[in-house]
Amino acid sequence: MGSKWRKMKKALGLNLCTYLPRTLEEPPSSCLNSAEKLSDAALLSPVNWPMTPTPSSYGLRLSRNSSKSSKQTCSICLTKMKEGGGHAIFTAECSHSFHFHCIASNVKHGNQVCPVCRSKWKDIPMQHPMLDLPVLFDRSHNDAAINLARRLHPPRRVMNQGHAPQIQASEPSMFNDDEQLEQLPVIPGKSSSSNDVSDNNRPVRMMDIKIHPEVSAVPRAQSCGNFDVLVHLKAAATVAGHAVSENNQISQYPRAPVDLVTVLDISGSMAGTKLALLKRAMGFVIQNLGSNDRLSVIAFSSTARRLFPLTRMSDTGRQQALQAVNSLVANGGTNIAEGLRKGTKVMEDRREKNPVSSIILLSDGRDTYTMNQPEPNYKLLLPLSMHSNDNKRFQIPVHSFGFGSDHDASLMHSVSEISGGTFSFIESEAVIQDALAQCIGGLLSVAVQELRLEIDGVCPDVRLGSIKAGSYSSVVLDDGRSGIIDVGDLYADEERDFLVSINIPAENAGSETPLLKLRCVYKGPLTKEIVTLESHVLKIQRPEKVGPEVVSIEVDRQRNRFLAAEAMAQARTSAEQGDLSTAASILENCRRVLSETAAAKSRDRFCAALDAELKEMQERMTSRHVYEASGRAYILSGLSSHSWQRATARGGDSIDVSSLVQAYQTPSMAEMLRRSQAMFLGSPSNHRLIQPLLSFTSEPKPR
Repeated sequence: MGSKWRKMKKALGLNLCTYLPRTLEEPPSSCLNSAEKLSDAALLSPVNWPMTPTPSSYGLRLSRNSSKSSKQTCSICLTKMKEGGGHAIFTAECSHSFHFHCIASNVKHGNQVCPVCRSKWKDIPMQHPMLDLPVLFDRSHNDAAINLARRLHPPRRVMNQGHAPQIQASEPSMFNDDEQLEQLPVIPGKSSSSNDVSDNNRPVRMMDIKIHPEVSAVPRAQSCGNFDVLVHLKAAATVAGHAVSENNQISQYPRAPVDLVTVLDISGSMAGTKLALLKRAMGFVIQNLGSNDRLSVIAFSSTARRLFPLTRMSDTGRQQALQAVNSLVANGGTNIAEGLRKGTKVMEDRREKNPVSSIILLSDGRDTYTMNQPEPNYKLLLPLSMHSNDNKRFQIPVHSFGFGSDHDASLMHSVSEISGGTFSFIESEAVIQDALAQCIGGLLSVAVQELRLEIDGVCPDVRLGSIKAGSYSSVVLDDGRSGIIDVGDLYADEERDFLVSINIPAENAGSETPLLKLRCVYKGPLTKEIVTLESHVLKIQRPEKVGPEVVSIEVDRQRNRFLAAEAMAQARTSAEQGDLSTAASILENCRRVLSETAAAKSRDRFCAALDAELKEMQERMTSRHVYEASGRAYILSGLSSHSWQRATARGGDSIDVSSLVQAYQTPSMAEMLRRSQAMFLGSPSNHRLIQPLLSFTSEPKPR
């Protein structure tokens, strides 16, 4: 026992062992020089969730109850463990115990170390594939048995550069082994023009349209070019998973289930606290998916492997997912392209499809296999089926999360832009779970799909000049007589604002001029019905003379947003060319222009937050080192958020900037984020992150 204990202490010194039980010969924990640490396995346990992770090279401290609870709970499946409970119990030579089927699954995924203390095992637990009985293989005394096991379970070796090979089970050539969907209750639906929402036989209207002209009147004899009209769209809110229309009518439609593939970086740079926090965040995601949602996990380093097929997150599915995530070990290089290829293959090969599909990519590094050219082509990272086009623009978005100072923000932002997803910058790995929670909150609340906005000029002489729609695909048709914006999916209570520039002709007579009429066409995620919603005709007053007109704050606010986004893009271009002074000057000039607008002079909170964000970007351009470490990622995350009008996670501790990050946050996102942050309340290090969110979302959104 003494020699084994010395080996364990040596492993602890090498930071290979995260927790060691105290023996009778050891002094109390208060006398130890080294802090006891949580293992990656224990991080997934709900018993330990209220603890606050802090980024540290020394790991995370173990709570007082963890040691006792770990003896009663299997650290892999997180369920109670006792003799006579119908499951075999395996006790390793390091004295830690697990359900036999759990640890056998762990070993099958390539791990041959204790998930709790990280000590290497000589006795390897396996399961006989035919009899489903426990079999224990001693590497030093039972070579024949090992050879038999290898014939029964042929492993595939994945060679990681500079590291020992990792053993994993072979994968099928086709990922068409997704778990069958549970039959959802049939919801009667029919095509409708949703102008009549009071009829109980019709579905609840899931969209609302509002139109704001920049001014309410134009002199009759005056023509007006570049007249801005704001189109405001808003999806229905939800109460306990049911849709609520503008007149508070509640629909009995359940939310649309999700097919989610997470592509996780487990390269060598993820070792230690990063991987532990990533596992914990994935545990949160797994616990908050519904029984009709399906999840598959892709882990990549030098190569990529699928941990398990698309599986419904029933009790059994959750247990299997937790086991697989807990088996992850960090080593090797960073092959993002291979991870994305395998993640998209899971989506493409599936036999059945849930109404909502999405891929989440998390990485802290740079692709060292595909994107090592001087001018990399980021489109090569995704197959053509994932590229934005008229047919599949919003089918499977990739929401990417880059954390730390070494990730490739340009790559991850490009992947999201190509697929129609968002890019988030996680400056501190301590908030990985919060960032994922916000994203999941949106995906689990999709209210409408394939939303298309059609704009028609009513007056024969009215022409559309341009459409400002950010990253959304838009086009002006019929010589300016009409236009189309492809919006895609909207989360419950989510809003979209677009500026349409038109010309207004002079009038010889008449007190008003009809300008535009709008039409929304969208699909219900569950009913699959196509719904058409038409707006009223926008008319503008045409008196002989017009007094001083006040520009609409709603219109001016969106003008400011587009001005800020354009300045961010220009500043980024200058910074990438090495001219940081010009980049900072562009942002400063934009701040000065915004300060003179009607919205700024009326102390509009959204405009004030834009100014704070631009200032934060300036400060992240003080030097090339600062820009490379955080400035680029911060700007790209801001561009992603404003161009898609969707909340992203972003670095920065400023209250105003943190508030702006939540400007597009929906109630469903806020609720999921609240669940995540509730686990960490009481930690002084996280108050700074929580308070700005609470103070902002308690007030009306800046619309």
